[in-house]
Amino acid sequence: METILIAVAAAVGGFFAGMFLKKSSVSREAAAKIEESERILEKAKIEASTIEKEALLAAKEAALKAQTDFETRISEKRNEIDKIENRLLHRERSLDKKLSQLESKESSLSRKEEKLDLQNQTMEKKNSEMDLLLRQQVLKLEEIAGISSEEAKKELKESFYTEARNEAGHIAKRIEDESADKARENANMIVALAVQRCAPDFVAENTVSIVDLPNEEMKGRIIGREGRNIRALEVATGVDLIIDDTPNAVILSSFDIVKREIARQTLLKLMSDGRIHPGRIEDTVDKITRDVNNQMKKEGERACMELGLDGVHTEIVKLLGRLKYRTSYSQNVLRHSVEVGFLCGMMAAELKQNVKLARRAGILHDLGKAVDQSMEGKHTQIGADLARKYNEPKVVINSIASHHEDVPAESIIAILVAASDALSASRPGARREMLQNYINRMQKLEEIGDSFDGVDKSYAIQAGREIRVVVMPDRVTDSEAFFLAKDIAKKIEGELAYPGEIKVTVIRETRVVESAR
Repeated sequence: METILIAVAAAVGGFFAGMFLKKSSVSREAAAKIEESERILEKAKIEASTIEKEALLAAKEAALKAQTDFETRISEKRNEIDKIENRLLHRERSLDKKLSQLESKESSLSRKEEKLDLQNQTMEKKNSEMDLLLRQQVLKLEEIAGISSEEAKKELKESFYTEARNEAGHIAKRIEDESADKARENANMIVALAVQRCAPDFVAENTVSIVDLPNEEMKGRIIGREGRNIRALEVATGVDLIIDDTPNAVILSSFDIVKREIARQTLLKLMSDGRIHPGRIEDTVDKITRDVNNQMKKEGERACMELGLDGVHTEIVKLLGRLKYRTSYSQNVLRHSVEVGFLCGMMAAELKQNVKLARRAGILHDLGKAVDQSMEGKHTQIGADLARKYNEPKVVINSIASHHEDVPAESIIAILVAASDALSASRPGARREMLQNYINRMQKLEEIGDSFDGVDKSYAIQAGREIRVVVMPDRVTDSEAFFLAKDIAKKIEGELAYPGEIKVTVIRETRVVESAR
């Protein structure tokens, strides 16, 4: 900056000097101006020097401040570095301490490992000695007992097995008795309520196969000239007419019960009308057939109304009505189906199930019996196929198919249907059997009971609904009697067909008789 001022002054001086040299004559005014310019120049130099000093002073102050700030930051950084060094030093000392502890533990573990190795060696040596002593003792025991160790193990296993079996038998019997008592109490309550509330008339109806005649002369009129009337009647109805020496009676023979009913009503109609000839027979059979079909439909509708069912397909209603002319062990199948529907609905109500669906499944459970004489297969499968054909619910279809355990039950309602069917069929007076079948079943029951080892004698009682098995007390224990009853029940289930259930009672008693003389 000083150089700039000098240059400016020199320039100004040169300018005035030049002016002075060019003009030879300078006036006083010019001299005064020169002097004034010199003063200005001198003043400019002084001001320039002052400005230069101030600038230098400001620069020194700025440099000093910058140096102070730098030193402050350096001091802060140095403090931070000192703190970091202190922390690192502390960590290093801590690591050294931990390393020292680990070395101490490692040394201790090494000593313990050596001690354990020594103990293991000692134990192995002792085990070897014990094995040797044990073998020697076993040989001595075998020599004293006179049997080998394998034989002793076998006897011990058998003893344990027998004891465990007896104990298991007692436990199983106790658990089964407790469960059976509780289940029986609940089931009896539900069944009792259902039976108590079920009060329709369930008198069994038999299909009529004998028609009473007013007199013997009527036989000749039924036969007709050269037998044309009886042939026409048999062709039109599909029923065989048997006219023998039975007084005032004609026997109708056919496996189709509906056809037998049509033939019966036709014969009664012809006898009341008095006109018996082939043309009249055909017209009467057609009319009676229509009447019977209408009657079957009405019977089916009446059964559905009794149970409060709606939306049942018309064809199913007709099939239900057809069951009116079907019997099973003299029990009318339609009334049996209605009874099963009532019982199933009442038990479903007790168990908080769908009552209408249960009634529907109950009344349709024997639907297949309406056509099983004209179709192949079991009535359960035929009924299930018919229900499926007419879009019945899946629960109903499964209940029909499973009520004789041909397929597994998939719902509570299916189980209730099977129980209601057994209850309706097994109640006193519901069904009757041929005498010979009854005797054969009783004999077979006793034969099954006598076929088991340890049985002294078996007795079928309660009309074949119970078998009492007397066992030899010295050959059958109490726990074995428990298993024997189960085995007999399983064999009866596998070999006999019977309605309801058969109770198996095993009796084991020890009698000691002594005479005092």
